[in-house]
Amino acid sequence: MKTKFLIILSAILLVSCKQNSQAMPSAKTENLSTQPAEESQQKIQVALLLDTSNSMDGLIEQAKSRLWNIVNTLTTLKYDGKSPDIEIALYEYGNDNISSETDWVRQIVPLTKDLDEISEKLFALRTRGGTEYCGSVIHNASKNLEWVSGNSHSLKLIYIAGNEPFNQQGYNYKEAISEARSKNIYINTIHCGGYEEGISTFWKDGADLGEGKYFNIDSNKKVIFIPTPYDDVLNKCNTKLNDTYINYSNAGASYKTKQMVQDKLSESVSSANLVERTVSKSKVAAYDNSHWDLVDSYKKDKEFLKKVKKEELPAEFKGKTEAEIVEIAKKKAEERLVLQKEIEELAVKRQKFIDQEMKTRGENTDDLGKAIEKSIIEIATKNGFKV
Repeated sequence: MKTKFLIILSAILLVSCKQNSQAMPSAKTENLSTQPAEESQQKIQVALLLDTSNSMDGLIEQAKSRLWNIVNTLTTLKYDGKSPDIEIALYEYGNDNISSETDWVRQIVPLTKDLDEISEKLFALRTRGGTEYCGSVIHNASKNLEWVSGNSHSLKLIYIAGNEPFNQQGYNYKEAISEARSKNIYINTIHCGGYEEGISTFWKDGADLGEGKYFNIDSNKKVIFIPTPYDDVLNKCNTKLNDTYINYSNAGASYKTKQMVQDKLSESVSSANLVERTVSKSKVAAYDNSHWDLVDSYKKDKEFLKKVKKEELPAEFKGKTEAEIVEIAKKKAEERLVLQKEIEELAVKRQKFIDQEMKTRGENTDDLGKAIEKSIIEIATKNGFKV
């Protein structure tokens, strides 16, 4: 009798355990579902949606001139004392060279940490046409980019700039913005024209619905650059910084070449623009080249040199032992750290000089870059980030 009672009791307990396990997921399962391991790192993700129709040459020039200012603003943000990873995506819309089947919308670069790639594609943009469907490009970016999920401390921003009415045909802009907000993406609109015109053509409505900021700019205005006593020293630091990069893999050499080409393109805009790029390159959170640089890869994974194929290393490493290569990587890493600190200190002094000079001149700096910088700080602060 006693044995029979114990068997029945065991069966009841077993069923109860199964029911509880089905009704209440374990703490480990809940943690994985709310924050996947691969997305545990905080991120700031920014998608730039640029109108490349005929009248937008000035907008593209401002984007080239302000890319590195925007990056440098992003690198000032911290959450709980930590610097988030930075990813940027680039879209164009309203260009007749793009297929009408996509509503004249094209993803140029997906969300990436490869800022040299963003720079390269930005400088390659050409205007033509066109037909500008704001709702369609927002829908495409919201749907097709790999936005971080499950991390409440990440920041996701879309910036759309153009000059035609915001409510043209294509995908309904209100639906597109609603979809983006469901993913916690903020929509910021930059109207290339008058402030009141931007209101009457629904650019402000787009920002209001997207809980972002509305700006208007003169897209044909030349970006103001202030020469400073620190520029030459910073540019020399940039040359030394480039020397700390060691390319590997079959594609490594082309990436290193791209790095130098983007330096030249930035300098072609102005010497000051190259300085802004130099400052960005000194920021670890922004300028990560572990996909081709031996030093960045070694800093991330101390076992990396055991994994990389010897034939993927540059010619000067031929015949060297693993220990010798490790010493070279360590030395370059130390050199880079010293340069990064020097650039950071000089950049602070340079910015103070620029701020004072702009104040003395009474200059107005309302352009694409400044509009984006202002809204980044405001939205980030509202979401718990600190400058």
